[in-house]
Amino acid sequence: MTTTTADTALGQIRPVARDTQRMRRIARRRRYLMNAGAAVLSIVLVVWTLTPIFNMVMVSLESHNDVFSSRIWPAYPSLSGYWLVLSQGYWYLEFFWHQYGNSVYLGAAVTILTLTIGSLTSFSIGRMRVRYGWVVTNAALLTYVIPATFLAIPFYRLAQTYGMMNNIWSVIAALVTFATPYAIFIFQNYGASIPMELDESARIDGASPLQIYFRIYLPLMAPALVAVGTYALLLAWNDYLYQFLLLSSKQSMTVPVALAQFLNSDEAPWNYMMATAIIYSLPPIATYYMFRKKMTGGLTMGGVKG
Repeated sequence: MTTTTADTALGQIRPVARDTQRMRRIARRRRYLMNAGAAVLSIVLVVWTLTPIFNMVMVSLESHNDVFSSRIWPAYPSLSGYWLVLSQGYWYLEFFWHQYGNSVYLGAAVTILTLTIGSLTSFSIGRMRVRYGWVVTNAALLTYVIPATFLAIPFYRLAQTYGMMNNIWSVIAALVTFATPYAIFIFQNYGASIPMELDESARIDGASPLQIYFRIYLPLMAPALVAVGTYALLLAWNDYLYQFLLLSSKQSMTVPVALAQFLNSDEAPWNYMMATAIIYSLPPIATYYMFRKKMTGGLTMGGVKG
């Protein structure tokens, strides 16, 4: 009886073991297929992303007469296009460094004003507990209901009315308007993670609101400041529409608007355009990789806390 019972139990266990092994093989096979699919998708996305950049670099290394050749690699690669841009040796580039300075000035002004207005607003609403502060926050976020492109003509009319055409501060005002609501939202949510006891202890020690703002609030908000500052800088650096509408003279325009002027000639010098674009893209790339970790942390905290 004992032997028969054991054989029966073994007979029941073996099918279960075989089913378990089969399920494991299926799960392993499915995992391999998913990993392979993810790898293929990643490769496609990387190629899709890097192909335009590769083409830009290759065109910038071509000579002026070989831009439209079918070769993947230039027959005689040359850095002459970059030197021509840096030396302002082409008539569309005669104000390149002045226009580059305008772009730097625009990016710095938009970044500083966005951080200042956003941090002061979030500090007043979140730490000073201003009455009906939530109305200000919600009203600011509601501005994103209207696309920025729809507001281009009203901004153009305002600049005309108040004599701000060809003035870089008209572009700064427009871009700060678009960046500030996002800054307030991130700062307010990130600031909620800072204990109010720190402010209360500082007030007991006799600290004024400005001292709390500069010595406690801003240092603890560093990751969020980096995240929003990088966002505001890239917004100003990559904008074209408002700079094109509000800046028209060569002395007042920025590099993106100056690049579009290349298309006005009968034969666009694409190699010079690509060299200019690559040189122009270096500062935001360096900024992003310099503050990448802090920027990610600031955006994550701002989206989670609340």
